[in-house]
Parts: sequence; C-alpha cells; structure tokens
Amino acid sequence: MPGTATPPVAYTTLARAASHELEVKRSRFIAYLVRTDTEEAARGVVAGLRKQHHDARHHCSAFVLGPDRAVQRSNDDGEPSGTAGAPMLEALAKRQTPSGAADLSDITAVVVRYFGGVLLGAGGLVRAYSQAVSTALDGARLVQRRRMALFGIEVDHAAAGRLENDLRSDGTTLLETFYGPDRATLRVALPDGPDTAADFGARLATLTGGVCSAEPDGTQWVDTGFGVRP
Repeated sequence: MPGTATPPVAYTTLARAASHELEVKRSRFIAYLVRTDTEEAARGVVAGLRKQHHDARHHCSAFVLGPDRAVQRSNDDGEPSGTAGAPMLEALAKRQTPSGAADLSDITAVVVRYFGGVLLGAGGLVRAYSQAVSTALDGARLVQRRRMALFGIEVDHAAAGRLENDLRSDGTTLLETFYGPDRATLRVALPDGPDTAADFGARLATLTGGVCSAEPDGTQWVDTGFGVRP
C-alpha cells in the first residue's frame, strides 16, 4: 500500500544490562539499563527496582520496544511533569548507535533518585535524568539484531566439523550443531531476503560437492555483532 513503512531488517539493543550512578547536589541518580522485549517485562524491571530501592524518593522509567520501536513509554513517578521520564525516553530514542542510525530498542531505563535535600529545578532535573541514562549508555555494550532466515543442514558426523568451519569462513552464522544417532544437524542463519534460499543452496552445494542441501526453517531475530560500544 502507498505510504506503508518498510519493516526494519535490523536494530540495536543491549548485549547485557548496564548501570551508572550520578550525583548532583547531593541527590543520587542511579540509572539502570535492562534488555526487555515486552511491556510486561519492562514493567517487571521497574517493579523489581522499586522493591530493591524501596527507600528511594523516585523510580522514573522509560522504555522503547519492538524492531520498529513502535512502543515508547515514560513515567515521571512523582517528579514534575516532563522532567524525568520524557528526557530519559529522548536519551534512548535519539541515541545514535554504531549502525549510524537512532535504532536502539528492546531496552528499559530506570533512574532511581535518592533526594539530597536540595531542589534542582525543572531544568536541573531534565539534565540529571537525561545525563544519567546517556552516561549509562556510554558504557553499555550493544548488539545488533537482524531478521535472519534459518536453515537446517544434515551432514555425516565425520564431516560436520569441517562444514562448520567452512560455513563460518563463508560468513554464515552458525546457531547450533545437534549430533543425532546417525547424522549431525547444523542450524544456520543468514540475512533474510528473496534470494537467500537459492543463493545459500548454491553455495552449500559448492562447499559440499552437492552432498548436502539446506532445509528452510522460517525466520527469526538473531543477535549479531556482540561487544560494540555506542
């Protein structure tokens, strides 16, 4: 349909959880970044940190979810409206990642504030909450997720190790190898596209002398490029 957005083929998320503590005029702002892929999981993170830091004044939050980043929510948790959750969400939504785009998703940010007795004003709060999330992102390890086509390959046990090496050298993502009673099954993933199956089938035939073939097994989002920093 005209005007329909093209579904994303990749986005960036956390490789693992991260945190950072910031102090501003004796108030402590502890930022937590956690990978989540549903609203239920995101709200569970907030609830868990609220329980962990039960003596804190505020537990402000923001999250961005989905490959297309369609779900974006924020909560000021008692801070003046627009001074906490919104700047936290902006820090997530506008973050440029190593892909060169602002494509960070499946991430929940919670900033726990212990009040230090000094009022910061609206501008001070916006800066503190935004900086807490941004600095936590500075130290976070990120990973790119791509929509991948999955294939299964059956091969003799004796040839499985060599085929694994050949596929890795060929740029194919190997997900797992299962050794059955008679044969091994390799599960691999490649960037999804209209010609993926035909191209991979031809490459596999070349690698194995036509002995092995690839059985399509659907698509799924797969983590690639672990360990990159923003």
